[in-house]
Amino acid sequence: MSEAERLNADCHAALLDRAALQRAMQREGGVWRSLVTERCQHLFADMPVFITAAQMQLMRDVIDAVERVVALDGWYEYESGSTAKGVFFGYDFHLNAEGAHLIEINSNAGGGFLNALLLDSQRDVGLPGAAITAENLEQVFLAMFRNEWRLARGDAPLHSIAIVDEHPEAQYLYPEFLLAQRMFEHAGIAAYIADPGALHSRDDGLGLYLGSSGNRQKIDLIYNRLTDFSLRQHPVLRQAYLDDSVVLTPDPAHYVQYADKRNLVRLTDAEALRALGASEADIATLQAGVPQTRQVMAADHEQWWLERKQWFFKPATGFGSKGAYRGANLTRRVFEEIMHGDYVAQRLAAPGERAVCVNDDEAASLKYDVRCYVYDGQLQLVAARLYQGQTTNFRTPGGGFAPVRVLG
Repeated sequence: MSEAERLNADCHAALLDRAALQRAMQREGGVWRSLVTERCQHLFADMPVFITAAQMQLMRDVIDAVERVVALDGWYEYESGSTAKGVFFGYDFHLNAEGAHLIEINSNAGGGFLNALLLDSQRDVGLPGAAITAENLEQVFLAMFRNEWRLARGDAPLHSIAIVDEHPEAQYLYPEFLLAQRMFEHAGIAAYIADPGALHSRDDGLGLYLGSSGNRQKIDLIYNRLTDFSLRQHPVLRQAYLDDSVVLTPDPAHYVQYADKRNLVRLTDAEALRALGASEADIATLQAGVPQTRQVMAADHEQWWLERKQWFFKPATGFGSKGAYRGANLTRRVFEEIMHGDYVAQRLAAPGERAVCVNDDEAASLKYDVRCYVYDGQLQLVAARLYQGQTTNFRTPGGGFAPVRVLG
């Protein structure tokens, strides 16, 4: 048993310093801390997750291979009005005895700002192993957004940013929007949190009307947190993106290029990768590091039912855990819906487990996945999510975002 496995199996090993975390939260203001503690009681886990240096290298190898493949001519075609790279890509992995397995890629992965706060609060705690994180994450994040702007607008000054999601104050991760807003404002950039319905287009570009005053603020850049990845439900924003009258990051092209789950089918098809011109080394890495994924076709109905326990079913254009099902748990009714929906199926790859203390004498195991936050191919930080149930949910006592520590 590796040292990482031993620590993960011990619910008393290397607990987080909750007092240090509480102090970090308090520094964000009493209102922010109250918002987190009242709405998001299971946002931060009680302990870190430990992984081996070999597992970390496997994840890096898979990320690098994906980045090279999606850059090949012929990977995708999409009408894009932007040259942005796309902020906060999330590569999500399950780690187990068979290796590191890429479960999905997210083009607007949440949690970066929250994990930065969590990591910073534990810097002086003396946990075993090393955190995988860039130094001074706030400056790294700020530089990322500034680079998105520079790629699209050159040396023009960046005056204003809108953090956009539907009904943002009702979103579970609204506290993260507030952290992002504060970071931008500290850098001298006007920052607003807005519903897309509040955006309006005029000759001078996209704008936002501010409260009861009726004053209009022109928006230079939008940090896009919407899960309407094509923007079909938000025509004003979509047209502004296509007209290049606002810098949008991440944008629909980033989703199509990386996060549409049908890409997992292509990433596990060796012959299709060869036809694209992928190297044999990258093909081997992806074959080992991405569980086989197939498009679900109703014509194969009976075979899917017989094999369902070997697969995890996901809507091709879904997000989070919405509409996702472990095959062993399927009812006939849900199975029939999957057969006539737009789904992919991925071979099961078991998540890792971390022991937590239910009380002083009893241990329980939580599952975990590992999220690698990546910008333009560069790893920014690594975090885990602890949970019970079928998928990550932030509803599990003792679960939530957890620091990842790498041991040799």
